[in-house]
Amino acid sequence: MTDDVTGAPPPAYGYLDIDADTARSASRIYWDDAAAEYQAEHGEFLGDSDFCWSPEGLRESDLRLLGEVAGRTVLEVGCGGAQCARWLRGQGARVVAFDLSSGQLAQARAYAASTGVDVPLVQADAMALPFADASVDVACSAFGAVPFVADSAAVMREVARVLRPGGRWVFSTTHPFVWCLPDDPDDNGLRVYHSYFDRRAYTEHDDQGRAVYTETHRTIGDRVREIVAAGLVLHDIIEPEWPAGQDRTWGQWGPRRGEYVPSTSIFVTSRPPAR
Repeated sequence: MTDDVTGAPPPAYGYLDIDADTARSASRIYWDDAAAEYQAEHGEFLGDSDFCWSPEGLRESDLRLLGEVAGRTVLEVGCGGAQCARWLRGQGARVVAFDLSSGQLAQARAYAASTGVDVPLVQADAMALPFADASVDVACSAFGAVPFVADSAAVMREVARVLRPGGRWVFSTTHPFVWCLPDDPDDNGLRVYHSYFDRRAYTEHDDQGRAVYTETHRTIGDRVREIVAAGLVLHDIIEPEWPAGQDRTWGQWGPRRGEYVPSTSIFVTSRPPAR
């Protein structure tokens, strides 16, 4: 990848318009390389068989956003180490989990070996799900896939396709206002420096100009339109406050910035029931 005018490689990081292939390749490169380190850093907080929605520490065991899952077929989208899938298995759900990254799936297999809780794992792209129409009752994602694809509207359409009528789709992702702020959990992270309306992807490159990390931005309105256009019903948008007494930081997430602005958004949706 080079600049169209000068022929020079792009900067080490910046904001660019990207296509699906670039986002897909960058996600594989990044997460295959970072999966072990990511799980080592955050694994204790996430738990090995627990469902954590966000760095604020919101747990499905408390929120119950998915409803009753016992006896239901649940799909975890962008599962990472599949901690959520193993928790769902413990609640009596039939679970399938998938991720684009072989590195993350290797971590999921390691967790399965250490916990004795195994769930079916699939390597797949969230924009082209290898699952049959109307084959799952519930789909969920905790910061998986949605922020990293070039076309998140395609993810909404694919999830809507595989959901059975009345099925629920709940996903958490970075709150779009965070895009206005520096990646700092302290006072510097409260300074607005970037346009909320700039929808170009944050992209990092290696020395050869190859994209090795991408994260895409959509406004709240964009997300609502994607959900509705996919034929889904939007029930709620949760913008969690930082919990009192939690001093832990996670990258740019932390109590100082979390006192003023949300860092996570959780969208609760469903496919309309059959008539």
